[in-house]
Amino acid sequence: MRVDAFDFTLPEDRIALRPATPRDSARLLVVAPDGSRSHRRIYDLPELLNSGDCLVLNDTKVIQARLRGQRTGRGPTEPKIEVLLHKRLSASSFLAFARPARKLAKGDVLRLGHTLTAHIAHRGEFGEVELSFALAGAELDAQIAREGEVPLPPYIGSRRAADEQDRSDYQTIFAHREGSVAAPTAGLHFTAELFDRLNERGVGQQKLTLHVGAGTFLPVSASETSGHKMHAEWAEIDSRAADELNAVRKRGGRIIAVGTTSLRTLETAARDDGRILPYSGETDIFITPGYKFRAVDVLLTNFHLPRSTLFMLVSAFCGLDVMQAAYADAVREHYRFYSYGDACLLFRPAP
Repeated sequence: MRVDAFDFTLPEDRIALRPATPRDSARLLVVAPDGSRSHRRIYDLPELLNSGDCLVLNDTKVIQARLRGQRTGRGPTEPKIEVLLHKRLSASSFLAFARPARKLAKGDVLRLGHTLTAHIAHRGEFGEVELSFALAGAELDAQIAREGEVPLPPYIGSRRAADEQDRSDYQTIFAHREGSVAAPTAGLHFTAELFDRLNERGVGQQKLTLHVGAGTFLPVSASETSGHKMHAEWAEIDSRAADELNAVRKRGGRIIAVGTTSLRTLETAARDDGRILPYSGETDIFITPGYKFRAVDVLLTNFHLPRSTLFMLVSAFCGLDVMQAAYADAVREHYRFYSYGDACLLFRPAP
């Protein structure tokens, strides 16, 4: 399909720069199986789901992945450098996007923050570099947490600087496994009180992990969806969670993916017959219209960028025409878009 089929107009003032307070007060656009829409709030979620349904949450934790410093050792005036860590390679090395990458070469040494030093072990395309740090393991992780900044998405970071409030705002309350450079943003809407009400309703929860990479923000430059290649991200669902979700389906319950990261992990782990298997490894699954969903019945997700792989995914889930109409409705109704914005609850069309 042509990528421009997934375009839409979004006024800049619809982009949320801060989350709703409290988290579960965010607005919720509900898209029914027949494509009809209704306007609710996240705190209405328990009454929109059934007893026996199960939410699937991504428990990844965002690291302070943005580091600022400068190149050292080449001359009296050295350029300032900013790096965004996006994939761990070993206890002491990461892949990162660097700016300005043209100032860097293999072997260059960077001083990042006050305490970190790293050398360029490899320079790739599109500003990507491999950084080898002088520290390793837990000691390196602690210094990154101390020296780094919250890696706000470009559409927020270009309009304001990250601050201390973002350290909590840009993290789900169930974040557990460090490794992401972007939050699984549908999960940001949940509160302890909302989980209590979901439990009372009989809606279960299971967790998996997908460490979100910076590739999630890269634009689709191809003119056809077939020409785009997804960045691989590490994902895992263990045998206990897989067995529980298969049991939910067997009892007639629905699997509700909280976020596109949970959906992509489940669809990677599912067989053609819908059975979910344990999985641990990288996934570069790219879901576009025509994809046959195997594991997920309902999707809770935020509003995504025009022409993005995530808008392609939701269009595959509900239909392109349905989602174009839903997004146009959200723009008219002044919904808040992107990572800190509102959400939609999408029900797959009936077969």
